[in-house]
Amino acid sequence: MSVSMILLTLLWIIGAVYIVAWAIQIRRQGKLVWPPLLDIAIGLLIGFVTDFFDTLGIGSFAPTTAFFKLFKFLPDEKIPGTLNVGHGLPTIVEALLFIAVVQVDPVTLVSMIAASVAGAWLGAGFVARLPRRGVQIGMGIALIVAALLFLKSALDVHVASGSALGLSGWTLAFAIVANFALGALMTLGIGLYAPALILVSLLGMNPLTAWPIMMGSCAFLMPIASLRFIRLNAYSLKAALCLTVGGIPAVYIAFKFVHNLSLTAIRWLVIVVVLYAAFTMLRSAYLERTRKTFTTAT
Repeated sequence: MSVSMILLTLLWIIGAVYIVAWAIQIRRQGKLVWPPLLDIAIGLLIGFVTDFFDTLGIGSFAPTTAFFKLFKFLPDEKIPGTLNVGHGLPTIVEALLFIAVVQVDPVTLVSMIAASVAGAWLGAGFVARLPRRGVQIGMGIALIVAALLFLKSALDVHVASGSALGLSGWTLAFAIVANFALGALMTLGIGLYAPALILVSLLGMNPLTAWPIMMGSCAFLMPIASLRFIRLNAYSLKAALCLTVGGIPAVYIAFKFVHNLSLTAIRWLVIVVVLYAAFTMLRSAYLERTRKTFTTAT
C-alpha cells in the first residue's frame, strides 16, 4: 500500500469517528429548535464562501469569525469551538481530494504533516506563553518579505521558479523544523496555510504541493480539537451544521478551480494569499494594541 493510500485511509477513519461522535452528541441533546430560515440560509452561505476560499489557501477561521460578528450569529465564547467543529469535515474533504490527486514526494508529505501535528501537540505549552501581538507582527512582516522574494521568483528575476515535488537533505530538515514551528503557532491562532505556501515555494517546490501538505496537517489536527469541543458542548450546533453543509460542496467546486490552474497562476495565487495573510496578522496586532490601550484608559 502506498503512503498516499495509508494517509487517505487514516483520514477516512478519522472522518468516520468524527461523524459518529458528533451524531451521538446531537442525539443526546434531544430535539433541535431550528432558527428562522433566513438565519439558516445565512449560515449555509457563510459556510460555502469561507470554505471555498479556504480551499484556495486563504483560510476559513478569520473570515468566518468576521461574518459571525457582522451578523451577530452566536455568542463570542462559542466561536472557537464552532470554527473547529463546523470546518472539521470540509477540511478533511480538502485533504482527501488534494492528497489523492496532487503528486508530492511521500517522505516530504508525511514528515511535514507529522511535524505540524507534533508541533501543535508538543509546542502548545511553550507557544502559549509567547506574546500574541509580538508573534503576529513578526509573522506579518516575515510574510511580506517572503511574498516579495517569491514575487521576484515568479517574475524570473535572477531566481529560478521551483517545480520540485519533494525535498531532501538540509532543505527537508529545514522544512520539517519550520512546519513543526508552524504547527505550534496554530495554538496562538496563527494560520498554517499562508506560511506553508511560501515555505515550500521558496524551497524550490511546485507551489501546488503545499495544498496536500497544509490541508493534510489541518485535517489531522482539527478533528482532535473538535471532538473536545463537542464533548464539552462548547460550540453552536446549529451554526456548525450550517458551516459543514454549506462548506463541503464549496470545497469540491474550489478544488476543481485550483487543480485546473496553470503553474504560473498558482504562483500568483500564492502571492495574493500570503499578502492577505500578512495584512490580517498586522491588522489583528493593531486591533489588539487598540483594545489594550482602551482597557487601560478605562
